Amino acid sequence: SALCECCTSLVRKRFVTMPRGPKKHLKRLHAPRHWNLGKMGGVWAPKPSPGPHKERECVPVCVILRDRLKYALNGKECQQICMERCVKVDGKVRTDFNYPAGFMDVIELEKSGDRFRLLFDVKGRFVLHRLEREEASYKLCRVNKVYVSANKIPVAVTHDGRTIRYPDPDVKVNDTVKVDIASGKASEILKFEIGAMVMLTKGHNAGRVGQLMHIERHEGSFDIVTIKDTKGNTFATRLGNVFVIGSGNHPQVTLPKGRGIKKTILQERDERETAGLL
Repeated sequence: SALCECCTSLVRKRFVTMPRGPKKHLKRLHAPRHWNLGKMGGVWAPKPSPGPHKERECVPVCVILRDRLKYALNGKECQQICMERCVKVDGKVRTDFNYPAGFMDVIELEKSGDRFRLLFDVKGRFVLHRLEREEASYKLCRVNKVYVSANKIPVAVTHDGRTIRYPDPDVKVNDTVKVDIASGKASEILKFEIGAMVMLTKGHNAGRVGQLMHIERHEGSFDIVTIKDTKGNTFATRLGNVFVIGSGNHPQVTLPKGRGIKKTILQERDERETAGLL
């Protein structure tokens, strides 16, 4: 009987100490590298809220306001800025200071007149690329899924969680659609085909821009694509890492500094030497 009592108390303790639901905290050392947070800046990092982009593929609004734009000194000030309805992501006011902004999202701060698009630099880190008012009115969305819903309505699902009803019949998976932010309607289609201008969003080559040269199909495994940049460098990656941004040498969005051309460490050193930074 004593043994039974001991077992039941152990079971009770086990059930009492179990966690409930998803984790609500994120330690700074485990935050994604592309947030560029210093490891000595405290124990904790802002944990992104559930939203249209994955936790490891987004950057919270808090990090943008505090660490990138320097509009806030701490998390409390970020919360105040958001609660005053100063921040818009893709045309909608977001009061959650941990809201996850991701690739191609347009961030607007009306009071300061700032508009940015989230893109990658050639080292795979998120960069805030400043926009004019006209360009901030649209974004590019990669089509991840096309299907017919339960009520016989054709639907396209994009990389940022949008569900576009009645898309153009020519829209296929891996294509990119140009979406008007105000209406949510898709206007142009950028086809995933040989010769398309693409940007890589994952992997070692994230942020590089080039022209699609070849597609290798591997049944039951990952399809591999070959890409060539404007300097003639060729590299390969998985098909799922590729995001079409234009056709030929004409991107539909302006590109950040460097235009997606990755340089070797020797080329980077030579440039710094000529600029007198070494």
